[in-house]
Amino acid sequence: MIKQSPFKYFKTSPDVIRLAVMLYVRFPLSLRNVEDLLNERGIEVSHETVRYWWNRFGPMFAAEIRRRRVQQLRAFSKWKWHVDEVFVKVNGKRHYLWRAVDHEGEVLEAVVIKRRNKQAALKFLKKLMKRHGTADKVVTDRFASYRAALRELGATEKQQTGRWLNNRVENSHLLFRRRERAMQRFRRMRSLQKFASIHFSIYNHFNQERSLTSRDTFKLARTAALAEWRELGAA
Repeated sequence: MIKQSPFKYFKTSPDVIRLAVMLYVRFPLSLRNVEDLLNERGIEVSHETVRYWWNRFGPMFAAEIRRRRVQQLRAFSKWKWHVDEVFVKVNGKRHYLWRAVDHEGEVLEAVVIKRRNKQAALKFLKKLMKRHGTADKVVTDRFASYRAALRELGATEKQQTGRWLNNRVENSHLLFRRRERAMQRFRRMRSLQKFASIHFSIYNHFNQERSLTSRDTFKLARTAALAEWRELGAA
């Protein structure tokens, strides 16, 4: 059976749609910023069109990226996970964005939960383990709910806590905070979850840890990432 192109009924080039989605999700830009950047390239679209594109194609691109990466990541069992949560205002009410990254900075999961307690920690860890297997070590802060949740999962001995041990995941929140300011907060929990999932998938795709590699290696990896991006959604 021939796979139908998701761009079939769109007059705009798929390359333009991919570019608009990448600019909006990857960088701290507003919809109108993306409209202006495309206009400078001679592409005339409205910010509402950009909104429609990222809502329609963003989840599809993110799912395709995740599908390719999860199978590769599950092959490595000697992982160290860094887990943390930050509060996010949704329509004026406090929610919590629970995130996990591995020892290389790969964002593994991002889940929005209304609570910050043992049940929320347990829900997040179960979802994380279901998708990515198990880790050798789980680095957390000293929040008691993590220990209680890990005790219920029978993995207390895997927990590590320390003053600076969890800096990797805390620093990974910074990119999301920049996007949050550009979007002027979120109005619905569903919108926050959707954007968080898309954002971390695209971040993983383009994150090359440039400070740890030579310039030549970084340029090759960046070129490869862009080439893969331009193939997303291809029939």
